[in-house]
Amino acid sequence: MENRMIEIVAKNNNNVKLGLIPGHFATNHSHVNYFVDMTTTKTQYRAAREAARELAKFYAQKEINTILCFEGTEMIGAFLARDLSENGGGMNSGQDIAVITPETNMNNQMIFRDNLQKNIYGKEILLLMSSISTGKSLIRCTDCLQYYSGKLAGVAAIFSAIPEYNGIQIDTVFSMDDLPEYQSNIPSECPLCASGAKVDAIVNSFGYSKI
Repeated sequence: MENRMIEIVAKNNNNVKLGLIPGHFATNHSHVNYFVDMTTTKTQYRAAREAARELAKFYAQKEINTILCFEGTEMIGAFLARDLSENGGGMNSGQDIAVITPETNMNNQMIFRDNLQKNIYGKEILLLMSSISTGKSLIRCTDCLQYYSGKLAGVAAIFSAIPEYNGIQIDTVFSMDDLPEYQSNIPSECPLCASGAKVDAIVNSFGYSKI
């Protein structure tokens, strides 16, 4: 499928790019017509640094105590914490910011061990995700945050197909303005399924597995 990949560049930063593979893909919650490849952004030093730089612009004047990373965004989260802390004019200037990831237990519930809960309880938390398609994963993350008494300060994603969910604003590097042909549908309403097109791959935050 890689030979079908096209690349798009962030409007405000030529160093942040997304790979797009057209096709028919199944996620946990929906069927989509593009696999949005963020491998480079999540794993390469320069790309992660530049993506964090773009996201930091949304939070310079918001208090952030902890960045909660999902879907392999830890490197981006570390750069984001640095940018917020070292911004001389920002609210978080000179402040330490925790960067952590929840654990998933045998029941697929997100949990934090006792030694990490001090970074959540009563703290201003920024949720950092790689992509948001339907918003269902976001609600799972916010439910986890609420359980541990964290305060939601913001939601950031490299790409989101929706600008907000249940009143929660989503700040992004890439939006539907950058991917106007992107479609996400529940399986029963998938036009590709209706046309008889086979599913090319199962996708999640780690990547894709061909069928």
